[in-house]
Amino acid sequence: MRNKLFVVGSLLILASMVLGACATATPAPSQPQVVEQTVIVPGEVQVTTVVETVQAVVTATPEPMAAETPVLRINLGTYPDIIDPQKSSFVNEIAHLAMIYEGLTKLDKDLNTIPGAAESWEYNEDATELTFKLRDGLTYSDGTPLNALRFQYSIMRNINPETAGEYAQITDEILGAPEWRTGTDADGNAVCQTDEEKAACEETVKSSIAALDSAGNACTDYEQADCTTLKLKLSRPAPYFHTVMSLWVTYPAKEENITTGGDNWWNSSLYQIGNGPFILDSLEPFVRGYFVPNTSYEGGAPSYDLEYSYITDTAVAFEAYKNNEFDIITLAAEDLATVQNDPALSPEAHIYPGSCTFALMYHQLKPPFNDQKVREAFSEALDRDAWVTDVLKGLGAPTLTWIPPGFPGYQDGETRWGFDATKAVQTLTDAGYTVENGILMGPDGQPIEIVDTFSDTPRNRTRNEWLASKWKEVLGLDVQLNPVESTTYTALTKDINTAPQMYILGWCADYPDPQNWLSVYWKTGAFGERIGYSNPDFDKLVDQADTTVDPATRADLYQQAQDLLVAGSPVSFMWNNVNSYLIKPWITGYELTPQDSPWPGYVNPASITVGPMP
Repeated sequence: MRNKLFVVGSLLILASMVLGACATATPAPSQPQVVEQTVIVPGEVQVTTVVETVQAVVTATPEPMAAETPVLRINLGTYPDIIDPQKSSFVNEIAHLAMIYEGLTKLDKDLNTIPGAAESWEYNEDATELTFKLRDGLTYSDGTPLNALRFQYSIMRNINPETAGEYAQITDEILGAPEWRTGTDADGNAVCQTDEEKAACEETVKSSIAALDSAGNACTDYEQADCTTLKLKLSRPAPYFHTVMSLWVTYPAKEENITTGGDNWWNSSLYQIGNGPFILDSLEPFVRGYFVPNTSYEGGAPSYDLEYSYITDTAVAFEAYKNNEFDIITLAAEDLATVQNDPALSPEAHIYPGSCTFALMYHQLKPPFNDQKVREAFSEALDRDAWVTDVLKGLGAPTLTWIPPGFPGYQDGETRWGFDATKAVQTLTDAGYTVENGILMGPDGQPIEIVDTFSDTPRNRTRNEWLASKWKEVLGLDVQLNPVESTTYTALTKDINTAPQMYILGWCADYPDPQNWLSVYWKTGAFGERIGYSNPDFDKLVDQADTTVDPATRADLYQQAQDLLVAGSPVSFMWNNVNSYLIKPWITGYELTPQDSPWPGYVNPASITVGPMP
């Protein structure tokens, strides 16, 4: 109903504008008027000013109105938990940041790494130094200079332990970064503990991210025009690191804006000043985010405004799309048959390979999932083929491993912990567990409650009820369902202390390399630690793979690591996604990639054209 009210309101406003333009008015003397104008800036105080205006004289033949800028209207779903380049990690958060900012590099439609803010880069012979040359004359959207010192600040802010960023470990290849970030060295010894040690560690990292001028000297300030070189010193060979520099953690948010705006600086368009294709014009939490083109963007300004909406119920979003209130939405499995049987909607469906793996996550510090045998039993009780067929309606593919098909490192033929109802029961029994009246009883005879937590929408309730019914059918267990608000769900899953006992979450590729799937997610201290996963043997393998230049040896090491990951059954790998979207026919020029998790065409928004509605 809210969307329909928006539409009705817009029509009433438009009608009043047309009537006013067509009316004939008797000219009258212009009289000054004094009015109060109230301005509210998110995160700021309310300011009321007194403005003297002059009453306009309406003529019968007004000047022609300029053509309105077209608007690309996208339903993004869940409202972001945070929109801070050095703290964000979820797809919906990145969908905002990638519009406002740009890294030193970026990906093209073929997922090749290409120049972004930097026009070129070069490694030394053993890939332990990486030097970027920034484009001359770079500016932010407000016209202020953007030099290498800005990128030094953003990368250091990502590493800084006080930032506590979600992706902080992804820049650990920088010399001194992991020590400063974690306070320990490679052997686990305490370092960077005292104020003096912390300052020394910070200085080491700063010298490893050197912003240099044309003479090779350290840059002095953010206004320095010839500060166009950024030289990174790496602690080990990292031939993929130029691609890491395309990620949002490197985006050059302004230091002074972060300082002035405080903890919630990111929710105000006053402080979100970037160098990307769009400018954040306004942000209404849980309602709308509105962006306008950045005419100084190095890749060329888009030809349209961009509007995000945050409707979590896909059924509501689908009805709004059919009513022409959205141009792009996610095509949910529940609507697939309707779309396929509709001659008008079916050509608007775009279904193509994705880049995400979804898994049932088990918190390994919370009973009973601290017992691998329980995790194995739950995995063996999970009918992935039925899930894809009955719930996803074919919009996905069942999987028993982490890296998806089409990405380097994918391993075909994995069979461990696949669906086997009889074996699932036997695994539990052999481990000393019993089920009494739907309750799991541990080896010590004590009951253990099983809770499945999920983001609360009507369709998610149906999906998780399906899961609960299968656990009841196979294991005899009564699993409690715990629906929570969508943004709250996101926040809960980010912290080992609040992550639920059991929940579904996915990982989508940042760049096409096994390092992104294995080292970035599962290495100790990374995302897997949210559920208590840590395996020193796995860490050794990925550390070795990360520093290996030979492609064949590197691939073999990553495969050994993935085999070890699967063997430990930390989660139940469930399905690989497909990208499935509905796109209106007046939206053209979009470039589709497997990594279109935010929305189709977001990799190169400037290529999109928004035509008139018929």
